[in-house]
Amino acid sequence: MPPLLDFKDIQDKLSTHFRPFHRSFQFWVRAADIYTGYKVFQLRVSLVKDLQKQEEMWERQHELAADKIYAMCSDLGGFFLKIAQIIGKPDLAPSAWVRRLVTLFDRAPATPFDTVQLVLKKELGQSVGEIFENFEAEPLGSASIAQVHRARLKGDKSDVVVKVQHPGIQELMMTDIRNLQAFALYMQKTDIKFDLYSVTKEIEKQIGYEFDFVREANAMERIRRFLYENNKKSPVLVPRVLKDMVTRRVLVMEYIDGIPILNLGDEIAKRGINPGSKIAMTAKQNILKSMTLAYGQMILKSGFFHADPHPGNILICKGSEVALLDYGQVKDLPDSLRLGYANLVLAMADNDPIRVSESYRELGIDTLSKCENELQELLKFAQTLFDTKLPPGVVMLQPFSEDSLIKKIAVQAFPEELFSVLRTVHLLRGLSVGLGINYSCAEQWRPIAEEALYLAGRLKGTDLKPRVRKCRLFRRLLGRE
Repeated sequence: MPPLLDFKDIQDKLSTHFRPFHRSFQFWVRAADIYTGYKVFQLRVSLVKDLQKQEEMWERQHELAADKIYAMCSDLGGFFLKIAQIIGKPDLAPSAWVRRLVTLFDRAPATPFDTVQLVLKKELGQSVGEIFENFEAEPLGSASIAQVHRARLKGDKSDVVVKVQHPGIQELMMTDIRNLQAFALYMQKTDIKFDLYSVTKEIEKQIGYEFDFVREANAMERIRRFLYENNKKSPVLVPRVLKDMVTRRVLVMEYIDGIPILNLGDEIAKRGINPGSKIAMTAKQNILKSMTLAYGQMILKSGFFHADPHPGNILICKGSEVALLDYGQVKDLPDSLRLGYANLVLAMADNDPIRVSESYRELGIDTLSKCENELQELLKFAQTLFDTKLPPGVVMLQPFSEDSLIKKIAVQAFPEELFSVLRTVHLLRGLSVGLGINYSCAEQWRPIAEEALYLAGRLKGTDLKPRVRKCRLFRRLLGRE
């Protein structure tokens, strides 16, 4: 007698097979709705002459679009949570978008604990009960690719964090990226004169790396060693990896006790400290200086850096110490781009438009200007893209606005590898806005950039010496020397 058909198994296989197609359909329907909504609105608002009324209309349109973008990212999850992190910044998006998207960080649905146990057994070769003294079934957090659990190994007194990849997530996220690339190609040919496709290609490359936890563990150890060797005290804490407990889909590391940076305001208030007091501001400045020093050294001295400093990856520990988590997204810049960016940092810090133009050519950024005062606009555009402090008069990029910088400066070619620097700077800018501190990372990184160029033989020692003293002063302010 032939075996009975397992209809449940057939249903599951069909569901898995058609899920990417259904997901693509959902994306295109929603993206088309949001896009056409803005295009129709542009026609409507162009008929209104009153500027105040125009602003009110724009605000309503942004709120309507924000609800739709939120619903799309929330419903589809996965890669779209990362998109929310990228565009949900005060300088990149309208305030209505930011207010809605900021609540999406690390809201990915958790993998059931039964499935987590199966993944751990398959990857580590033993059951949870055989390896761990205790293991918290409820995850500390669940993000787009993985979730983390607090646990304690048998015979150990310290807690660890166990990072477990969501099963089947890689195929879905690759589907999302390909859809986004097609949409980016259309947008750059119609409305946004920026090489968006190259940006999405770099996202594809970086996301692809995130599925390999062995690579992440190696990156974490490399950055940890670099920061500890280049400072008397590392500006940020980096978790230590348990090397014999790392596989492609599981990563076990030391547990660092701290509070998420998003909860810093509540923690300050809980301790009875006025958020606007000198004590609170000093703590915030120390946090930002620590992050700035760490990133300046990683990007400009090493070229190998953590490329995902969003709020969910930053913990504040005792004494305003900063812990930097999640090394799935790292970038290794070739020396040509590292030094080219160091040159751009000096140009931005000195407000030197001629040097900015030269740096663009060196970096391979191909621009086409459609405005008067081309050099000044190029400087303003560089500071908007690559510095944490926006230039005077710039609030955000506003790609649909007629006086947008993207309308004035068309970016015809943008090096894919430079996107990670751009994204990192924008995340640091969002961090500074959240802490209520307006500062220029280019000004703070100036001594580090000069040191990098000097060591490469591109600056003379006579030009460097005064800057080195500034660098030492900056470190002294941080208590590093």
